[in-house]
Amino acid sequence: MTRLSLARLWVAGAGVAAIVLAAVLAPLLGLPDPVRMDVAHRFAGASLAHALGQDGYGRDVLSRLLWGGRVSLFVAASSAAIAFGIGTTLGVLGGFLRGVTELLTVRAMDVVLCFPPLLLAMLVVTLLGPGAGTLILVLAVLYVPGFARVAYAGVLSVRAQDFVEAMRALGARRPRIMLRTILPNIAGPLLVQFSLVAASAVVLESGLSFLGLGVVPPTPSWGLMIADARASMAQAPLLLLWPCLALTLTILTLNGLCDALRDAIDPHPIPRRRRRLHEALVPGLLPAARPTGAELELRGLTIEIDTPAGPIRPVRDVSLRLESGETLAIVGESGSGKSLTGLALLGLLPPAARVASGTAWLRDAPLLHQDEATLRRLRGAAIAMIFQDPMSSLNPVQPVGRQIAEAIEAHHRLSARAADRRAIRLLERVGIPDPVRRATAFPHELSGGMRQRVMIAMAIANDPPVMIADEPTTALDVTIQAQVLALLADLKREAGLALIFITHSLPVVAEIADRVAVMYAGEVVETGPVEAVFSAPLHPYTAALLASAPTEGGVPPQGIPGVVPPPHALPPGCRFAPRCTRRIDACDAAPPPLVEAMAGRATRCPRWAEP
Repeated sequence: MTRLSLARLWVAGAGVAAIVLAAVLAPLLGLPDPVRMDVAHRFAGASLAHALGQDGYGRDVLSRLLWGGRVSLFVAASSAAIAFGIGTTLGVLGGFLRGVTELLTVRAMDVVLCFPPLLLAMLVVTLLGPGAGTLILVLAVLYVPGFARVAYAGVLSVRAQDFVEAMRALGARRPRIMLRTILPNIAGPLLVQFSLVAASAVVLESGLSFLGLGVVPPTPSWGLMIADARASMAQAPLLLLWPCLALTLTILTLNGLCDALRDAIDPHPIPRRRRRLHEALVPGLLPAARPTGAELELRGLTIEIDTPAGPIRPVRDVSLRLESGETLAIVGESGSGKSLTGLALLGLLPPAARVASGTAWLRDAPLLHQDEATLRRLRGAAIAMIFQDPMSSLNPVQPVGRQIAEAIEAHHRLSARAADRRAIRLLERVGIPDPVRRATAFPHELSGGMRQRVMIAMAIANDPPVMIADEPTTALDVTIQAQVLALLADLKREAGLALIFITHSLPVVAEIADRVAVMYAGEVVETGPVEAVFSAPLHPYTAALLASAPTEGGVPPQGIPGVVPPPHALPPGCRFAPRCTRRIDACDAAPPPLVEAMAGRATRCPRWAEP
């Protein structure tokens, strides 16, 4: 936040505070009784006893202005707060849970929007009778749909972000995700909506009071003051000026304050002294979890996505096995299905995708086709994931230390202070210098390498025996890549971590992996120990990948002609046949199965034994 934005926040805040303070302290200022009439001095001008003069009934104008502000501000603030709470709750629930919940929450608000606000307010006030309590109820009902729609739209834009998926991958419950992850990221538009609603409520309350349908005389109100002054505006025009000026200043300062607050919590660089605005969040529920075994086995995974032209299968019949303390690299071009396979293991597939067939076990615990509560207990505790882009995977409006602490709190009943201390130790463990200070930093204040270390700290926060790393070094320079790979190797050695490393970089595979699974067009085309696969590949695609990798002082890299076929236009036979230099007619007949070529090695190429 710039100095100009900070100055705006202080000026607007001081303005609102002055207006609220004047209204709250009205009984203590020694002003005349706002309802006491002195007809003998009606329309009297300003004096020492009456700073703004007297109205048509001889009542003190300043006293009525301040007491009227108490009523107007109380009605506006109460109705806006009630509408904010109910509307935001409905919008967040409908946007995050979707389905029937969306129909019962957000869509139901459309019915209220069908009625003109002023006419609906007049109808209810006419039926229930005027008064401040009725006004609060009416205005709250009128403004709930607006908050619900703003919150709903914000959730739809945030729920698919990587940092939300990261919290799901760490095992956080839905209430915690909605309160601690999604709500702070949509707070800006909601604050703007609150300012608009509060200002609108002040105007609407004044308008209804002006029409005789709001505050009941003799209780002072700005709307009643305007109504009284209207009849005598030619004789005493200042009586109309004061309440109108109070309304204008109140609306302008409310809008200015909420705009400044929106800038203060916006996920952009902000000064350290404003961070407390980000940390005042509602605590969520804590799930219990128990780490399970470390061996992972996947058999026959097939993923389907429904399209207007029919279902497509971007991942087909994928089988993998991960031993304790082993690193299995999944390598292939973009579009090969590597990341979808990893997401399926954690139950984090996009809504349009589903597991059509296959089974998976984490030792004795099944992973696929499990309910959300079971998966949530496993995520982050028994199996964790490091996502590709740490900048989009970290919550931009929370300090990184607090995000790590949330991952701990999701599986352990610890106090916030104890979780924060453990988060600092984790930052130190992953090699971040000055972890105490870095724990209070926001993602944008850290370098790419440090952000990735934070993601690793979050993933290991609960000591999961199995971890999936989805291209964690893609966006980093080679020096930082080496540091991250060394860190993962150290963690694997220290904790016996079993690691699935998803990448498209063969040099990285050679450095970190024990075994490799090569994927192409949604299928595993070759598996085996890294040394054996790299020295004598059995599938032409593996050989082509090796030929395309740069080498020190060797032949120039050779590109692979063509592109990976999309899932809706797969070749009828071998999926790699159109790009293969060893293609024969038999390759177009039918997709070849994955067969065991020799001990510990498997391939889909029927010509693997040929020289």
